[in-house]
Formats: sequence, C-alpha cells, structure tokens
Amino acid sequence: MSKPILVGAVVYDPKVVLIWEIIAEYFRQHGCPLDTVFYNNYELMVESHLQGQFQIAWNSPLAWLDMQRRTGGDCRGIAMRDTDQDRISHLVVRADSGIRSVADLRGRRVGLGAWDSPQATLIPLQTLAEAGLVEGRDFTASRFDVLVGKHGDHVGGERDALLALQSGDVEAAALLDLNWQAWCADGSLDSAAFRVLLSTEPFDHCIFTVRGDFPLEQQQAWLEVLFGMDYSDPAQREMMDMEGLKEWRPGRQSGFGPLGRAVDTLRFFERRAAGEWSRA
Repeated sequence: MSKPILVGAVVYDPKVVLIWEIIAEYFRQHGCPLDTVFYNNYELMVESHLQGQFQIAWNSPLAWLDMQRRTGGDCRGIAMRDTDQDRISHLVVRADSGIRSVADLRGRRVGLGAWDSPQATLIPLQTLAEAGLVEGRDFTASRFDVLVGKHGDHVGGERDALLALQSGDVEAAALLDLNWQAWCADGSLDSAAFRVLLSTEPFDHCIFTVRGDFPLEQQQAWLEVLFGMDYSDPAQREMMDMEGLKEWRPGRQSGFGPLGRAVDTLRFFERRAAGEWSRA
C-alpha cells in the first residue's frame, strides 16, 4: 500500500500525538503507511468519518454507538485494546459514611464525570436507575464537566468527583475500575477510608471503526500489522504503555449493551442535539 490509510483520533491529552507518531513509524516500517487526522472532539470526528475524510476511526464507545445509529449499522468495529474489554465502573463511598446499600443514596449527592462520559456518568446513571434510583428524583447528581466532547477519555472529571468525595461535597463518586485501582496504588485514594458500594456490569470501551464501504482487503492488511505489535519489544512497549494495553484484540460488539441501554434510557443523543445536556 503506497497511499497512507488515514486514521481519525481525538487529542484528549498531548501524549496522543506522540502515541500516533510511534504507531505511524511502526506501520511505515511494516509496509503499511498511515497518517493521522486529529480532532478536538468526537462529534466532529464522527461527522468527518461519515463524510469520508479518513478511513479508520479510533472511537470512544459513545462515538461507536453514534456511528452505528447514523449509518444504520453499516460500520464495523475491527480492533480494540485488551484493556477495552470487560471494564466496570464503581460507585465509591466513604467507609465511615453509614451508606451501606444503594437505597441509602436517596437524598444524597453523587459525583459524576463529564456529561458525555460513558464510564463516569452514563453507565453509572443507568445502573442506579436499574437499582431503583433516578437522578433528580431520588438523588442529586454533581457533574464535573471536564473536557466535554472527549467522552471521558481523560481522568479530569473523575478525579474532581473523587476530590469532592474526599472533601465531603458529595457522598458517592463514580470511578472507572482502572482509575480506582491506580489511585489506590499511588496513594491518591486511601483504600481503607473508602469502599465500593456498587459496581456496574462489565462493558467495553474504545474500538477502531470503519465504514461499511471500507475494502476488506485493506482492513485485513492493516489489522495484520496492528496485531503484530509485541509488548515484549521495548520499542513498541513505550507506546503500548502510554496507550494502556499489552495486546490488540479483534473488535467485538457484545460489550456495548450497558452503554446502549444508558443512551436509550437517558435519550442522550436526542438531548445532546437539543442542547439539554450542556445546559443541565
């Protein structure tokens, strides 16, 4: 392939540019050149993908669902990280709070991430609703809208929710399992002072996406190079550590059910189009 395949990616952190420079060099060395088109938010990236401005999108789970609905399912999820599969989010409370069950959250304040974060807002709200607690009726949600448009691909909103929990401004906070583990490990969070009240069911996260008209032979050639990345190779390990994976895996659609239910229940896309979420 002499003409580079274009990959769309959202820059949620400056390291994203370096990550994709390393990936591009790896693909060039393996005879499959690629280049990256960077975006500031997923909404613009999805729109650009629909218009054919690039071939492969590195999508958030919310962007994947958006692409699915806007193409009528005429798109394919082709690859994801090992760490994108079977994630869960925790609702964390102070150990001394006296909150022992989900019912004890009635009348309380729950800290959430940005309004478009699957792991720190949408799926936790759906999980609470399925447990019988509805935002605004049974509890108050305190949202931390950090980097809206980047779909929670950063820790800003979750970290702010954690800080609010630590200060007593909220009485529970939604955290992705990987962040809970990392903050317990580095001392940001005293695991003895906090405990997990409720966990969501497993869900999948980011996924490489192509439109239905992307040639299968090009897809296969690109995937062969991607799946050839080896964590035991120090040159590749640097990028894989920054991107948070040890191996690339084939994409699957089975893990997006929890988020799908959440966006349906909350009417997320309709409310986003009407501007309701940004005003809330």
